[in-house]
Amino acid sequence: MAHIIIRPDWYLAEKEATSERVYWERRKFLKQLGYGGASALLGMAGVSSMGAAEAKAVYPYARNKDYNPGWPLTNEKKASTWNNFYEFTTSKANVHLMVDKFVIDPWRIDIGGLVENPLKIDVRELIGMMPLEERVYRFRCVEGWSMVVPWTGFPLSKLIEKVKPKAEAKFVKFTTFNRPDQAPGMRRGYPWPYVEGLRMDEAMHPLTLVTTGVYGKALPKQFGAPIRMIVPWKYGYKGGKSIEKIEFVATQPKTFWETLSPEEYPFESNVDPAVPHPRWSQATEEVIDTGIRIRTQKYNGYAEQVAKLYAKG
Repeated sequence: MAHIIIRPDWYLAEKEATSERVYWERRKFLKQLGYGGASALLGMAGVSSMGAAEAKAVYPYARNKDYNPGWPLTNEKKASTWNNFYEFTTSKANVHLMVDKFVIDPWRIDIGGLVENPLKIDVRELIGMMPLEERVYRFRCVEGWSMVVPWTGFPLSKLIEKVKPKAEAKFVKFTTFNRPDQAPGMRRGYPWPYVEGLRMDEAMHPLTLVTTGVYGKALPKQFGAPIRMIVPWKYGYKGGKSIEKIEFVATQPKTFWETLSPEEYPFESNVDPAVPHPRWSQATEEVIDTGIRIRTQKYNGYAEQVAKLYAKG
């Protein structure tokens, strides 16, 4: 039976994203925490296994009903214990068991390249600058599985507006950490660190989310703490995890998986059921917590919002 979903209009006026009251309460909350409290806020995200998923720490954000179509969410425990993170291990079921030594506080992010206002900022400060909102997105892995997840974060476009890219900046390059002493998977002979990238118009699209939380809590380490990218119409590997550097560049960056196998993992990597992976079909996907196979949707179901980015002529 066909899996049919009627999707709402994703447009959201800026003034509706987060109320001024919520924004200033959040700023006050972070200020009151100070260094130690903020450390605890992010430190809880580092608990492996289900410690983070069960934590009750305060994580201020605004629920945005316009980005919540009412889809059933993937079981939190399943989503938190089924993660691709090759920096730690190639076993999705074991990533959450391998992240204890990974240090995410303090965490500085270098935002620069072809911009007018480069930033070197701690993730706590960056989070404090931005009004956070929860968005429920479909997530589709290139391996043929999917889930529906409530991410928390802010549009990448808001950060881009602050750093003011120069006219010659055509792409955004994301580089993750490089710590083989903390991430055992990085001792293998891959071209570390992990690099991903987007065209500038993709980066500016309102669906592109700088993500700092999930299921109402700060990101657990296995999800890419303390900060990662979510680009819901692309395969999951396009969203870099545990990002340390964001660069605005003139030429298309060579990405991690594209370097290893350009035919299998091209730069664009939009979800498309009509374009099979060289080693398997992309026509269907398995929902990870039910085992049910459903039809894969063009652009992961976001065609109405993003197809114009790829129109010919």
